[in-house]
Amino acid sequence: MNNLVDIQNQIQKLQKQASEIKSREFDKTVQDIRAKMEAFGITVKDLQASAPGGRKGRGKTKVAVQPKATSSKKKSGAVVAAKFRGPNGEVWSGRGLTPRWLSALVAQGKTKEEFAITS
Repeated sequence: MNNLVDIQNQIQKLQKQASEIKSREFDKTVQDIRAKMEAFGITVKDLQASAPGGRKGRGKTKVAVQPKATSSKKKSGAVVAAKFRGPNGEVWSGRGLTPRWLSALVAQGKTKEEFAITS
């Protein structure tokens, strides 16, 4: 099997075998993934959010997952009241990274407290 044609034929046979194995194991793999998603409460949105570059839409099938049951635990992503307002109406809760608009104003010599919302 030193000849290029022999090697290419071997590659073609192996690719066909790999394709057949993938076809046979696809449904079982999808079932395994669904079971793990349900056990851990993972949603399709969780998967899309954790993928590099966000949602790419590369998948051929969509996984139907039932929504997570609500629990008494603190919800992440809860809306928090704004604590700072910019000159163009931008708002920031004071959590997370400082937004660009506020960083730019601070770089110009202003203070964050100048943009604090007083209620």
